[in-house]
Amino acid sequence: MGRIATINALEIDLGKTLLAFQCHSLKPSDLSENQLQRIKEVETQLGVSLVAVDA
Repeated sequence: MGRIATINALEIDLGKTLLAFQCHSLKPSDLSENQLQRIKEVETQLGVSLVAVDA
């Protein structure tokens, strides 16, 4: 079974929509509380999820 088919089967089984992404050579950034709060505010404002990485 291919990758998308595997994810789709899991979505059906869970009754949930899943978002899949793959980062190449990236690691999550260490954030201060202030930086994290600013990201959360923009996420709420725009209705998106943001991930800070060290590229």
